[in-house]
Amino acid sequence: MNNLTRITKVFESADEIPFDDSSRIILMSDIHRGDGGWADDFSKNQNLYFAALTHYYNENYTYIELGDGDELWKNKKLSDIIYVHSHAFWLLSKFFKEGRLHFIFGNHDMVKRDPKFVENNLYQYFDEREKKHIPLFENIKLHEGLVLRHRVTDQKILLIHGHQVSLIDYELWRLGRFLVRYLWRPLESFGVNDPTSTAKNYDKKDAVENRLIEWVTREKQMLIAGHTHRPRFPEVGEPQYFNDGSSVHPRCITGIEIAEGNITLVKWDVKTKNDGTLFIGREILAGPRELKDYVYQQ
Repeated sequence: MNNLTRITKVFESADEIPFDDSSRIILMSDIHRGDGGWADDFSKNQNLYFAALTHYYNENYTYIELGDGDELWKNKKLSDIIYVHSHAFWLLSKFFKEGRLHFIFGNHDMVKRDPKFVENNLYQYFDEREKKHIPLFENIKLHEGLVLRHRVTDQKILLIHGHQVSLIDYELWRLGRFLVRYLWRPLESFGVNDPTSTAKNYDKKDAVENRLIEWVTREKQMLIAGHTHRPRFPEVGEPQYFNDGSSVHPRCITGIEIAEGNITLVKWDVKTKNDGTLFIGREILAGPRELKDYVYQQ
């Protein structure tokens, strides 16, 4: 099966989430929550992430994570990640309890496609202080892709991670995990970047994006992905491939909002008031654009 056919298969089999112009949805990916050690790229942005999610929770958004939420190539145990970033998981569990949370898996958390792994690691967690298991995401279903379907216009938006177009990140993901965990992670401490990483290799970014754009153009279908860590927001008339970026940018986190019938690329970072006080704020990078402007003419 070629990689474009693989995306089509995901599109045709994906669960649908109905929405309309009153819906509020935040799409984020590539959080790469780690174990709090020196290789945890998420740690430096965890306060930005928590502030953003608190805003979206209070504003009644649905949170959809487009893969690589947890760094399970560098780290073996999801329980270690949940323990270190328990405040983030506590907030995510609040979304889940209100039916406002959906997870898509990516290459770095590909093990989540196994329902048994999900049952054993995400349904509940062990609280060290209380010495008992606490419900987390009971009976949650993980997805390879999801489709947002507008209740009025019938417009469809495919949501995937984007690793489907990369051989080593999809079919050979176990090899990729082995290389990252036992070769590239130790070398990172000496300043050596992983040459197989799509996020750190511009040639790989371009190759992935070109394939995703090819699928969008061929299928005349709007697509939002992650994986490359490179935010993308096309102009009306261009191929409708969007990318929400990541939460491991050096000084910010990014995401895509769908709200009030509009789509917007945003970032959250530390800002400074006139009196020198620091605060975490939201900034628009692109948009808002009306979603109906992106409907392909059949």
